[in-house]
Amino acid sequence: MMKILHSADWHLDAPLSGRSEEEARFLRQELRKIPAKVVERAKKENCQLLLLAGDLFDGAYTKDSYRAVYEALQELNIPVFISPGNHDFCQPSSPYMAEVWPENVHIFTHPVMESVYVEALDCTVYGAGYEAMDCPALLEGFRADGKGKWQLGVLHGDATTASPYCPVSAQQVRLSGLHYLALGHIHKAGSFRSGDGLCAWPGCPMGHGYDESGIKGVILLTLDEQIDAQFQPLDTPRFFDETVDVGQDAAATLENFLPAAQTEDFYRITLTGYADAIDTEALTKAFPHISHLILRDKTIPEAELWSAVGEDNLEGMYFTLLQNGLDTDSEKMQRCLKLAARISRQILDGQEVTLP
Repeated sequence: MMKILHSADWHLDAPLSGRSEEEARFLRQELRKIPAKVVERAKKENCQLLLLAGDLFDGAYTKDSYRAVYEALQELNIPVFISPGNHDFCQPSSPYMAEVWPENVHIFTHPVMESVYVEALDCTVYGAGYEAMDCPALLEGFRADGKGKWQLGVLHGDATTASPYCPVSAQQVRLSGLHYLALGHIHKAGSFRSGDGLCAWPGCPMGHGYDESGIKGVILLTLDEQIDAQFQPLDTPRFFDETVDVGQDAAATLENFLPAAQTEDFYRITLTGYADAIDTEALTKAFPHISHLILRDKTIPEAELWSAVGEDNLEGMYFTLLQNGLDTDSEKMQRCLKLAARISRQILDGQEVTLP
């Protein structure tokens, strides 16, 4: 049995435009922790191979980021293969050409498929690297013919056939003879099988903004009689972009929705539903343990919920009946009637029905 860790798209030194200076500094620091976290996971899982599918850096790099990668990779006593991508393509000024790398690291520096036989693991690893921002379909016409039980590939490639970034198709994977193709470029984890080949993207290990929301991580690959690819979350700050119906009590609703413990994750919450005026600044301060919290008030004043009351039509009579029912001492009945009014208004206005 062989275990492999697959990661890509670290984007160290990304510009992080649109962020405050404090947030950008925090995110850069967290990005530089990724190499150590990936290596730590490889050690924890007793991996025998590490495949890094490009865009580890983002254009111009700093010495601090290079050292973070170098120091992490030199701690591994296993082979590491890197396939440079469109953001860290090989050129004289790139870290892959200008810097020294540990002996266990092999970097594919040309846009032509090359192979390395790893005798200790009885496998051949194929790969290539970008020399410019774009790259042709490197798998087109390629066929693995190396030694060993396993034929593995690592590339920075896109799933869109017309893409300028090394497009990869199901037919190319099927005809390649590769058992596993480790890819980068797409920041959301995904995979597909074609013939005997499995092709996967781990996504980025850490999002840079709300357009890269959710859980991020790496792929742990187990090769035995079959190939098993398992996505594993990595402990990095995450971005969550959510819509929440605040109901009758915005503070209580958010208390139930947000984590109770201190977190460095980023939350952008759009508040919806019918409610009286919400002081988003005061509400944000009520959750000091959420270090990065943005509240956007898209609620509708509750008075508009009853705007049809008194109208001489079926809708007016219906909402008048509901409103008259609120004159009761039963809080439960009041909540039920208000909920009925909100759901009815959502249906009449063609909105998505949300239940508390």
